[in-house]
Amino acid sequence: MGGAQARHMRGPMSDFPAARTASYTVLYEGYGSDGVASTVGYVEDGPIRLVTDPGMVKHRSLILDPLRELGVTPESVTDVVFSHHHPDHTLNAALFPHARFHDHWAIYSGDRWIWRDAEGYELSPSIKLIRTPGHTREDITTLVGTPDEVVAYTHVWNDATSAGDRHAVDLDALHLGRERVLAVADIVVPGHGAAFVPDASTPR
Repeated sequence: MGGAQARHMRGPMSDFPAARTASYTVLYEGYGSDGVASTVGYVEDGPIRLVTDPGMVKHRSLILDPLRELGVTPESVTDVVFSHHHPDHTLNAALFPHARFHDHWAIYSGDRWIWRDAEGYELSPSIKLIRTPGHTREDITTLVGTPDEVVAYTHVWNDATSAGDRHAVDLDALHLGRERVLAVADIVVPGHGAAFVPDASTPR
């Protein structure tokens, strides 16, 4: 037992991804001042090619060029996860014409709307969704099991230093979501900043 699983035994064991075979990267590091841009992530696990929060950026090449450097074309992306529905996290979804799109309550593909609750939903044994409301009532977090760590793509933090959230609809829920993520994650990829390793100074 290693990483967050060893450090945070208080965390629900059901939140940990069942497997540790995925790889991950940050395609673009977002920001929330002097403009707004989403942090955009990429996860690969077997046949799954997943993009998280393909939202606002200065130019679409900031998403597409890093993907191409990984050998991934827009047409080969199989899945897109929206942490929530704000346009700064969804605006460039149409870049991925063959993807299934995941949010808090459904999967969308072509003309199909497939109802399902995101809580505990597995895209693969190494990729799990959980509900973490607060910023909006519908926020979800993508938990990724890699061989070395558990990674959380989430919007319960705007960046590594955000103590609160001036746009939050429910601050109490936001802080509960942070505790839930911290109980599992070795690395956090926040909504608008650089990935960080949580420690005692991480805002709860």
